[in-house]
Amino acid sequence: MVLCGGHAKADCVFGDPTNMGPPINSPYSDGFVMSSDGLELYLCSGRPPATESAWDIWVMTRATPEDNWTELVRLDAPINTQYTEAVCCISGDGLELYIESDRPGGLGHEDIWVTRRESMQDSWGAPVNLGSVINSSAHDWPWSISDDGLELYFISMRSGGGDIYVARRATKGDPWQKPVNLSAVVNSSSWEGFPLILKDGLMLLFSDHQALTPRPGGYGGGDIWMTTRATKHDDWNVPINLGPKINSTAYDGGPKISPDGSTLYFLSKRPGGSGGTFGDIWQAPIIPIVDFNGDGIVDAGDMCTIVDHWGGNDSLCDIGPTPFGDGIVDVQDLIALSKHLFEEVNDPTLIAHWSLDEVQGDIAYNSAAENDGTLIGGPVWQPEGGIVGGALEFDGIDDYVSTYLFFFQVDDKFSVFAWIKGGAPGQVVLSQMGNADWLGTDPSEGALMTELTMAGRGGSSLGTQAIITDGNWHRIGFVWDGSYRRLYVDGVIVAEDVQDNLDISVNSLYFGTGKTMEPGTFFSGLIDEIRIYNRVVSP
Repeated sequence: MVLCGGHAKADCVFGDPTNMGPPINSPYSDGFVMSSDGLELYLCSGRPPATESAWDIWVMTRATPEDNWTELVRLDAPINTQYTEAVCCISGDGLELYIESDRPGGLGHEDIWVTRRESMQDSWGAPVNLGSVINSSAHDWPWSISDDGLELYFISMRSGGGDIYVARRATKGDPWQKPVNLSAVVNSSSWEGFPLILKDGLMLLFSDHQALTPRPGGYGGGDIWMTTRATKHDDWNVPINLGPKINSTAYDGGPKISPDGSTLYFLSKRPGGSGGTFGDIWQAPIIPIVDFNGDGIVDAGDMCTIVDHWGGNDSLCDIGPTPFGDGIVDVQDLIALSKHLFEEVNDPTLIAHWSLDEVQGDIAYNSAAENDGTLIGGPVWQPEGGIVGGALEFDGIDDYVSTYLFFFQVDDKFSVFAWIKGGAPGQVVLSQMGNADWLGTDPSEGALMTELTMAGRGGSSLGTQAIITDGNWHRIGFVWDGSYRRLYVDGVIVAEDVQDNLDISVNSLYFGTGKTMEPGTFFSGLIDEIRIYNRVVSP
C-alpha cells in the first residue's frame, strides 16, 4: 500500500518486516524505545532476573548511529525494583524517561512514573509518580511524548476498556493538566493503545487488540493504525489500517519509529518469533517514493517535479524530512531526493512492468510480477529500436500480446504508462479483455483516449485532442488519484474529469489490440516500456 502520512500525506511504502533477533528479542516479553539521537536503546523485558509478571529495564548505547550497540546492561536501583518496571518513552531532549510500574506509592494497578537526569552523561534519578491528575485507580501505561515535551500519550483502563488519553502542559516546567480521552474517532468499542505521536505532532500510530474486541477493518489478533490531523489544534481524522505488509493474522502492535524516520519497529506474534506475551520486536523499512515520474530511475526529471511543485504541499514530492515530509515542498525534499540520484528504482508500487527488451522468443516478461505476456500473430522484437533499449513492433493486422488473468487491488490510486511510435486512428495500445480499451486512439483523428471509467451507466470514455499517431515517440498515460482521471502525453495533461471510482475487471490484458480484438483496433508501430502503478505518477 501507499502510506499517507503527516500534514502533506507524503507517499511512502513499507518494506518486508524482519525479526530483530537477539539480544533484543528473547523467549520472554520484550519492548524498547530509542533516544532521539539514536545513541541509547532502553529495553523492558521479562527475561531473568526479572519475570513475565515483573519486568526490568535494560539499556544499550553506541557512540554514533553508525556504530554497533554495546552489550545489554540491566539498570540498577532506584530504576529497577522487585516490582514491574517497563520503559515506555523518552523525551526529545533525553532528560525524561517515562515508565510503567506497580511499585509502592502508586494509585492503581500500574501507574505512570518519570525519572529525570540533569544531562545525558548523568545517571537517572529516583522515579516520581505523576500523581492523581494523570494516574487513576486503573491501569495507566505511557507510550509516547511529543517532541516538544508538551503532550503525553498513554493507555488507560479507567473507562473500562483500553482507551488512548493525552495530557498536556504549557511548558516543560509546568505540571501536567488533566488528561482527556482522544475522541470517539480514534477510540472505539475495541481496545486502543500504544499511541505513538510523531515528531511533527500531526500523525499518530496506535494499536488495537482484536482478541478483546475487534476494530472493524483489521487483519488479525491486533493491528497498527494511523490517524492524522492538519494542525495540532485540529481534530484527528478517521484512522487507516497500515495494511497487510505490517499487519498479519497474528497480534501486531506497539509501534515505534527510528529517530531518522527510516524504520518502523513493532511487536508481533507472527511466526518466526521467540515468544513472550506480545511476541517479538520486528522492524520494517519505510521507503519514500522518489521516482515521481515513473520512468524507473531517479534523475533530473524528478528534480524538475520538485521544482514545479515548490512551496506547495503535494504529497508526491513532500518526501523530506523522511519519511513523512513536513507539509511543504522545499529544500528538505531536494536533500532527500539527492540521496537517491541516478539510482535504478525498486519501486514496490510498480505492480507490472513489461520493458519489451527481449530479442527473441514469444514471451514478453513482466519484471514486477508473474504476468508474463505471450506474443501472438508474430510481432517482431526490435532490440535497438526502443526508447529505452528494445521495443516490440506490431503490424496492425493480427499482432498482439496477451497476458493471463491480471488482477490487482485498485483502492484510491492507479497509473498506467507506455511509450509508442506510430499507430493510426482507431487503434489500441493497451486494453483489458472484454472490459475496456485502457489507452487507444479515437477513430477519426488518432487522438489519445481511454475507456477506463467508473462502473455502471454513469461511465463514459475520456477523449483528447492530442494526436499521437504522427510517427514520433510519445509517452502516453492514464492516472487516477481517487477523485480525478487524467490523460497524459509527453508529461502534459491533455484531458481530465471527475471520477470517484474505477472499474477494472479480472481479465487478461492485451497489448496492441482492442478489448474484443475487432479489425481496425490492432496497433501498427512500436510499443515500449509498459508500466502500471498502484499510486499517482507525475510524468
